[in-house]
Amino acid sequence: MTIILVLHTLLVLTFTIRILLRDDLSPPGRLAWFVVLNLLPYFGSAIYFLFGETDIGNRASKRHKEVFREIRAKASWFMGDATNTETLIDPVYRPAFRYAGSINGFHPSTGNTAELMRDGDETLSRMVADIDAATDHVHVLYYIWLDDNTGHAIAEALIRAAQRGVVCRAMADGLGSRAIINSPLWQRMKEAGVRMAVALSLKHPIRTILTSRLDLRNHRKITVIDARITYCGSRNSADPEFLIKAKYAPWVDIMLRFTGPVVVQNQLLFASDWMQATNESLDGIPLSSGRGKEGFPAQVMGVGPTERHGATPHLFANLFACAQSELTLSTPYFVPDATVLEALCAAAYRGVKVALIFPKINDSLIVAAASRSYYHRLLDAGCVIHEFKGGLLHAKTLTIDGKISLIGSSNLDLRSFDLNYENNILLQDEATTQAITERQQSYISQSEVVTLPEVLAWHYHERIWHNVIATIGPVL
Repeated sequence: MTIILVLHTLLVLTFTIRILLRDDLSPPGRLAWFVVLNLLPYFGSAIYFLFGETDIGNRASKRHKEVFREIRAKASWFMGDATNTETLIDPVYRPAFRYAGSINGFHPSTGNTAELMRDGDETLSRMVADIDAATDHVHVLYYIWLDDNTGHAIAEALIRAAQRGVVCRAMADGLGSRAIINSPLWQRMKEAGVRMAVALSLKHPIRTILTSRLDLRNHRKITVIDARITYCGSRNSADPEFLIKAKYAPWVDIMLRFTGPVVVQNQLLFASDWMQATNESLDGIPLSSGRGKEGFPAQVMGVGPTERHGATPHLFANLFACAQSELTLSTPYFVPDATVLEALCAAAYRGVKVALIFPKINDSLIVAAASRSYYHRLLDAGCVIHEFKGGLLHAKTLTIDGKISLIGSSNLDLRSFDLNYENNILLQDEATTQAITERQQSYISQSEVVTLPEVLAWHYHERIWHNVIATIGPVL
């Protein structure tokens, strides 16, 4: 019995000391781990060992630094110039664009255009048509790639392109797309000449557990065609019916088709993942400026566990702080850290019209509970919360003052903040922002407003559940 007590004490003490030694962990995160370790010491120790730290491993971190050194040495001109922010961006929004540029070196370039896709059908038909028209190369990267109508159509278009001599590179995340990676369709693409790679492969799961984390994932959705066209938004290579979670369907996504210099920035972001997964150099990736005579300034922003900690919440906080009159945000997963929550409330307190759009029914009960724990604070500050009823609202959008938009793969949750590789495009353009704003208004028209009296009327067990989940949120 004494031996068991000593081992128990050593186990808890070891993980407690490890948590106390971490300078990168926020006080709420540290407290959450203490709660779990004390209430469930054995389970908590195992969970911390598997998921407690965001270190992707020394080899991967070293390779990431090598990749971006090579990209900056060979392609810095395509990444934009930091001085562009001072000449292209309205003064009030420059802090946010400067911050975005500081993350991985992409800065605003002008001459971009964007077209908002009407729905999933148009997205698929336009994407397939663009791949069918490709003459040099097609590059795709998806977190979830299903063997459904959409996934099959993209695969077949890549096969046709490869067979006519177009260089096709296709990547998918090792966990999110594990079914298709092991499918005959994946093998058919290989046999047709499509160059295939797996992002964050799970081929050696034990080694991944010992050196990193299984849930560090590549959540990006990137399509680049002939360095002239790129698609950016929330949609995976999957039907809106989303067969792996069909009861929450339809998945409501948003996608934009871009041309201009921002395309080659997305190309370089794709290249960074390709180089990481294959150990190839940048030399085989075609680069072109694609600058149009007219267009708006935009820049790519890529984040992940190999970038600096807190980059995403800091960017959102900067954007919220720049808002002058209105701010509308949609996200399926809202579990903000203190930085984001306080910035949203501060914007509302100083008179900005803050509209938040979340799904009414979430595919994650844990996320739904954590999200609702923040409703009281947000409503007190003057934010307006809309819960979308037309399926699972998966679109990640932010519009500010009818001028600024952020579109891409990042949610406002701890996974996007710390664990996932994400890609976004930040732009300044009234026409594009108006188009996205109208889409946001269509979401609001299919939503119901959550009022403060309703939240205060929630049963006590609901409120306890929401707040317990929020308390241990950093562990989830």
